[in-house]
Amino acid sequence: MSDRPDADALRAALRRVVDPEVGVNIVDLGLVYRLESRPEGVAIDLTMTSPACPLGDVIIDDIHVALAPLLPEGEQAAVTLVWEPPWDPSMINPETKLKLGW
Repeated sequence: MSDRPDADALRAALRRVVDPEVGVNIVDLGLVYRLESRPEGVAIDLTMTSPACPLGDVIIDDIHVALAPLLPEGEQAAVTLVWEPPWDPSMINPETKLKLGW
């Protein structure tokens, strides 16, 4: 049996990471494109709402903080910032769109 966190546990932790410009977590915003927990580690591909996002480093730091309790001591998730496909509001979770009044 593996002691690696599964995707659901990782996703739950990532819901604590909020995009400060929008005030919504990165999962429900649709910023997380790939989330894998494999024996060699956790890998995440994510994007920002804009390539000019000034808070990308803050969000990535928050990801490491949120996931740290789930990972073996000293391990960090491999976070890759990607721009394809470009993010757009259609990627936001439908419930979140309703909460935002969209």
